[in-house]
Amino acid sequence: MKTRADLIAFLDAHQIAHQTVDHPAVFRVGEGEDIKAGLPGVHTKNLFLKDAKGRLWLISAADRTVIDLKRLPPVIGAARLSFGPEALMVETLGVTPGSVTALGLINDTDRRVSFVLDRVLAEAEVVNFHPLTNTATSGLTQAGFQTFLSVLGVVPLVVDFQALQVI
Repeated sequence: MKTRADLIAFLDAHQIAHQTVDHPAVFRVGEGEDIKAGLPGVHTKNLFLKDAKGRLWLISAADRTVIDLKRLPPVIGAARLSFGPEALMVETLGVTPGSVTALGLINDTDRRVSFVLDRVLAEAEVVNFHPLTNTATSGLTQAGFQTFLSVLGVVPLVVDFQALQVI
């Protein structure tokens, strides 16, 4: 599994500009508002999910986006969704609860996780994610984030959560 240092080296090797700021651990949305206030861009919440058929999902959304897990499955082609077990999160994304991040896709070398991206994040100039640990935040430009996904071979399913439809 890749570590924070491996991730930063990967971003640098692919000339993906990033700004990483260390801070006290933040475990859930709503914590660290003072930290967020000092960082430009859209902040995120990330959900690691498993559907009733065993398919794995990672949803990255703006921190204020409302996600209706009961109405979402038919929109993204999933069965009933529930939170994925911690062991599976560690196995596929290399992170623990509180550190879930789209940047964890770097560890999903078998591409077991389907990635759903909030339209708000897909349109943001700068997006902020934990760099595999919840004791830091990394800001990437939209172009940099798209390069990151492209290099990994990840094509996100972009969803407008307000209209509850795929874009």
